[in-house]
Amino acid sequence: MCLAIPAEIMEIHEEMATVKVGGAVRKASLTLLPEEVSVGDYVIVHAGFALHKVDPREAEESLRLLRELGSHA
Repeated sequence: MCLAIPAEIMEIHEEMATVKVGGAVRKASLTLLPEEVSVGDYVIVHAGFALHKVDPREAEESLRLLRELGSHA
């Protein structure tokens, strides 16, 4: 099962972004995004693709809930 998760954009180089999820740093393609994004924005990432921009408060709350769920596993 795959999960789409919020990630903060740390760096952008052409159509690829370096994103941070918690302490993990990954690469994500920006080719599917319908809107422009900047460093510091949050995006929903699924299978290596950023799908859409998300409100930072919403992203932080989603990450908090995922951490909470992980601590009960």
